[in-house]
Amino acid sequence: MSEAWLVVGLGNLGTRYARNRHNVGHMVIDVLAGRAGSRLSKHRTRARVAEVRLGMLPGGAPGPRAILAESAGYMNVSGGPVKALVRFYGVDPATRLLVIHDELDLPAHELRLKRGGGEGGHNGLRSISQALGAKNYARLRVGIGRPPGRQDPADFVLSDVPARERDELAVTLERAADVVEEVVTRGFEDAQQRLHSA
Repeated sequence: MSEAWLVVGLGNLGTRYARNRHNVGHMVIDVLAGRAGSRLSKHRTRARVAEVRLGMLPGGAPGPRAILAESAGYMNVSGGPVKALVRFYGVDPATRLLVIHDELDLPAHELRLKRGGGEGGHNGLRSISQALGAKNYARLRVGIGRPPGRQDPADFVLSDVPARERDELAVTLERAADVVEEVVTRGFEDAQQRLHSA
């Protein structure tokens, strides 16, 4: 099995969806790729991929190898590409897969790490769990809050982050990228403890 982490950001591909709340997973991947001086490119697994080194080890050496990925399709069929990536790179999803996704049940801009558990109605997670036949992979949950009033949650997640929140979102994306780098360089449990005790 590969020692590299596979880090997958969930979202819908295309400019129409690029600023949607549902696409924060893609946004975090884009920040990480930019930090590594890399760009995602098409891959045979129906995904866009960049192989990079994330973070920095003590002494200033480049961090461990990681595979950054975004599905090249729609959120609700993320499972096929993720399963194909796991097989192609020889990654153990129980120990080396981290999925980044939007979370309605967290206040906007709050970050939480978890391993396993349910999907909370998230179609991307449901698709991945069904494709892998397991739920014990790690997730970085990026809070987007609940829709205001009686707005349908589906409409809310597929709406753009409003202009007044974009500066705060930019900070959140950088913080989320920091968390991913900590997972890769320090391990999941250590990163989780540090995040949740901050």
